[in-house]
Amino acid sequence: MNVYTTDKIRNVVLLGHGGAGKTSLLEAMAYLSGITSRLGNITDGTTLSDYDKEEQSRKFSISTSMAPIIWNNNKINVLDAPGYFDFIGEVEEACAAADAAIIVINGKSGVEVGTQKAWDLCEKYHLPRMFYISNMDYDHASYSKVVENLTELYGKKIAPLYLPIRENEKFTGYVNVVKQKARKYVDKQNKVECEIPDYLMDDLASYRDTMMESVAETSEELMERYFGGEEFSEAEIISALKNNVSSTDMVPVTMGASLSLQGIMILLDDVISYFPSPADRKIAGVNLKNNEVFEADYDFSKPKSAFVWKTIVDPFIGKYSMIKVTSGSIRPDDMLYDTEEQTEFRAGKLYTFEGSKPREVAELMAGDIGALSKLDAATRDSISTKANPIQFGKFEVSTPYTYKRYIAKNKGEDDKVAQALAKIGQEDLTMKAVNDAENRQTLLYGMGDQHLDIIISKLQSKYKVEALLERPAVAFRETIRKNSDVDSKYKKQSGGHGQYGHVKMKFEPSGELDKPFVFEQIVVGGAVPKNYFPAVEKGIAESVVKGPMAGYPVVGVKAILYDGSYHPVDSSEQAFKTASSMAFKKGFMEASPVLLEPIASVKVKVPDKFTGDVMGDLNKRRGRVLGMNPDHKGNTIIEADVPQSELYGYSTQLRSMTGGSGDFSYEFARYEQAPADVQEKEIEARKAEES
Repeated sequence: MNVYTTDKIRNVVLLGHGGAGKTSLLEAMAYLSGITSRLGNITDGTTLSDYDKEEQSRKFSISTSMAPIIWNNNKINVLDAPGYFDFIGEVEEACAAADAAIIVINGKSGVEVGTQKAWDLCEKYHLPRMFYISNMDYDHASYSKVVENLTELYGKKIAPLYLPIRENEKFTGYVNVVKQKARKYVDKQNKVECEIPDYLMDDLASYRDTMMESVAETSEELMERYFGGEEFSEAEIISALKNNVSSTDMVPVTMGASLSLQGIMILLDDVISYFPSPADRKIAGVNLKNNEVFEADYDFSKPKSAFVWKTIVDPFIGKYSMIKVTSGSIRPDDMLYDTEEQTEFRAGKLYTFEGSKPREVAELMAGDIGALSKLDAATRDSISTKANPIQFGKFEVSTPYTYKRYIAKNKGEDDKVAQALAKIGQEDLTMKAVNDAENRQTLLYGMGDQHLDIIISKLQSKYKVEALLERPAVAFRETIRKNSDVDSKYKKQSGGHGQYGHVKMKFEPSGELDKPFVFEQIVVGGAVPKNYFPAVEKGIAESVVKGPMAGYPVVGVKAILYDGSYHPVDSSEQAFKTASSMAFKKGFMEASPVLLEPIASVKVKVPDKFTGDVMGDLNKRRGRVLGMNPDHKGNTIIEADVPQSELYGYSTQLRSMTGGSGDFSYEFARYEQAPADVQEKEIEARKAEES
């Protein structure tokens, strides 16, 4: 593949709701640019970007894939990001690497939750964007309705570049708002000029007036000419539109039919015309040698720098680190430096990816996207040279809150499952495998139930190991509410030296639930010699690990040794440890023991219209709503305390209630006494486990 200079590069991410048509759009682009010789099909699993077995079997994108589309001597690195919310980590990585976005809207379905989430991501990453309305060849696709809804949501920024021409309910052509000319499709790729239909004249005048106002606002000179009634040239309009799109003051709307290739060439032309090259974007890091700001700004003349925006780990094709060059250029065999790991390495071969196929390239210029193989670097690491070590800020990745317990299906394969999950974790930053030693379980965290199911499926298909998902145990605690006083004697005679330990102890709440226990001794007169005090404390320490009530860790207990006795021959540390352990079990159960459950501090963000439903559901989950605050963007943020056990399955329920528009996060807050029915149920469950 040829080497492209920074000004000839466009890095574009495809965003939108699941099923909007992003993969089909990339397929059409790849076909028209000559990457593929035939149009792939999602149903048949033959598309360029959905190459993973999981994607092919499920018929939707799971990972971000890329293809370099060569168009009019420009290189458009197109990143096809998943639309389903469980794979938001992949989308965030793609947004971090992109310089602009095409938000795809299904012309049949209109503006959906995923459309608005895509817009929010563009705002977060400061990405210029345009809308592409797909499936215009379907009878019920409504361009005007989509434009109307977008204008309601985002105001005057919305700027339709085209109007669809329909004849006998069929999509047959379009009117170019900038050029004020109409074209009719002759076949899939060719078109001829035609008259602008009368029924489109009013819309054309309205759209063009709005566009001309926006153009005039880009400079005082144009504003004067506009009010003077002068017409702008086509070149002036395109130049002004590019400035407005780059500054996100204007968001063009275009359209097409990917499967019939209509509108795709125009879209590619518009990407080149209106979207910024990396040379028009800014990025800065810190030079770790002098702690000064390094303004990389995709400048070819500056020292080499890059960052890893995605990692691919595959048992068959190996490991690839996807990089975006932020300054200078990178060539094969360059000596590079990972500022995170503080290691120097030789680059080796450079690649670009066409779906699943790595293609060698001779050089990656500033602003370009490519790949290095077999690096130890992790996603979000910065790469530079040892002479100029540059550290870029790490882009954010969503925190996973859905979790389940996982176990190896086959005995003895625990290590294999753990190793495979570690490899998947290199690719997927929103997956976490955690060893919960306290509850003797291993936990798998993800962005939703579907995400977790797919991870388990990948274990089998890619790494040939199987695991099962189960409901996780909740980290209850045991404590006491009252005081007790016990006398415990351990005496054993078995020939020779016997065993003798005798303690009198009091137990009471310590008031410190962040500590298992507090030990005090107030023995007088040497009833228990001082050298046995550590043994008594050790007996308590071992007992609190697994409480007498239901086997959960004990917290908040104060143990006071105040008396006892000893035998000059038979007493030993072991005897006193055993005696104190017996005393603890008896004293704990006599001091009104209770189970404590973990309480999570939860924040739920939902559109205002769903607030009532979400509040009702939180109440059913024993939640206590603490506050409701508007975010002034049409959403309400609900803050509540909810028992951790009641959050199981909440992600799926929240999406169901809000059509996918609700988000939530939580963190551990404290422990509180569990209701009687919850205690009884948990104690019975633990008894059943032990038997």
